[in-house]
Amino acid sequence: MKRLLVAVVCLALIICFLPAGSAAADKILMMATTTSTDNTGLLDHLAPQFKAATGIELRWTATGTGKALKLGQNCDVDILMVHAPPAEKKFVANGYGVDRREVMYNDFVIIGPAADGAGIKGKSIAEALATIQTSQTVFVSRGDNSGTHKKELALWKAAKLPVPEKEAWYVQTGQGMLASINIAAERNGYTMTDRGTYIKYESNLKGNPPLKVLVEGDAVLLNQYSVIAINPKHCAKAKHGLAEQFTQWIAAPQAQQLIKDFELLGKPLFTPNADQ
Repeated sequence: MKRLLVAVVCLALIICFLPAGSAAADKILMMATTTSTDNTGLLDHLAPQFKAATGIELRWTATGTGKALKLGQNCDVDILMVHAPPAEKKFVANGYGVDRREVMYNDFVIIGPAADGAGIKGKSIAEALATIQTSQTVFVSRGDNSGTHKKELALWKAAKLPVPEKEAWYVQTGQGMLASINIAAERNGYTMTDRGTYIKYESNLKGNPPLKVLVEGDAVLLNQYSVIAINPKHCAKAKHGLAEQFTQWIAAPQAQQLIKDFELLGKPLFTPNADQ
C-alpha cells in the first residue's frame, strides 16, 4: 500500500510539474544573428528589456549572416537578425522567412594602421580597394559568407576590380569580426568592419587601438540590419507568435530608444530606423 501511495504521489508531482516546464519552454525565442549584434553587447542590452516587457526569454546563436540564414532555412531557430539585404530578400522570396522588418543601421568602414602605409586615408572606397590591391598590402577578410564578407565582395566588384581569393596579401580568417580585426592588427594590415564592432574594439583598448578608421562615409557603405521571422509554413515548429512579438517590440519606440541610447566611449553603435 505504501509503495502504491508513493507511486501515486510521484505521478501527481510529474503531472503538476510538466505543464509548467512546457510553458516555460514555450516562452523561449531562439534567434540566429550576426556576430556584430553579439560582439558589441547589443543583444545583452536588449534581451532583459524584452523579457521584462513580454515574459519571453531571448536566446541566440551568433554567426555570420550566411550561416544564420541557413539555420533559419533548416528550422533550427525562430527568428533572424541579420545584415545582408539582398540575401535576406532572396530568403523571404524562397519561402523560408516572413515579415522582414528593417530595425537599425550603422556603416562599414575600412580600418588600418595609423601610419597608413598604403596611403588610403580619405579615399573613396573604390579608390582605397584599388590602392590596396595594387600595392598588395595585407588585407584581412572575414572569408565566412557573413554579411560583412558579402558586402566586401560586392565592393570589389563595384570597383571593377578582380575579387581577391588566394593572393598572399589577402588573408581570409573564417572568423568573426572582432577576431578578424585582431588578426589585422597582428599583421599590421587593413580590414573592413561595421562601425559598431570597431567601437567595441576601440573600447576594449581604452580608446587607443592600433587600427584607425581610414575610409568612411560613402553611401554604399550603409549597413542595414533587419529581423525576419521564420515562415511557419516552411517550419511547422517555428514559434511564429513569439517571433511576431519580438518584431513588434524591437520596432516600437521603447526598444528603438534603447538601440539609440546604446553607446560605448560616448559613441552610438547603431542607429534605429524602424519608423523609416
